[in-house]
Amino acid sequence: MQTKPLLYGLVGFFVGGFIVSVAATTFDKPNEQASTDTSMTAIMQMSTESLKGKMGDEFDKAFVAEMIAHHQGAIDMAKLSLENAKHDEVKQLSRDIIAAQEKEIAQMNQWQKDWGYAADSVHRMDHGAAH
Repeated sequence: MQTKPLLYGLVGFFVGGFIVSVAATTFDKPNEQASTDTSMTAIMQMSTESLKGKMGDEFDKAFVAEMIAHHQGAIDMAKLSLENAKHDEVKQLSRDIIAAQEKEIAQMNQWQKDWGYAADSVHRMDHGAAH
């Protein structure tokens, strides 16, 4: 399996998510929701900033760690959806998200192991309930 296309796909996914997050915060919202969205945007910006200036193995290590945290945030959100969503379509989407993101996290965890990225040096973001 070639890792370059997959890496480019992951980068595109990450950047796309960041753009959507920024766009979502530009609309008028109630104060509580706007605050939450700003926090999510700040987290995404910090993740992106932490990658700037890195190249090669250093970039890969940081990128994979940030993506694992990002995916875990999506899983956490989807689990809340399973408990709280009204529509079955949203619940099914949540199940699909959980399955896909868990698979990708497993793949990235394997890369970390294969490439010698020590677990204690992996940066993990705290998405909390806001993600």
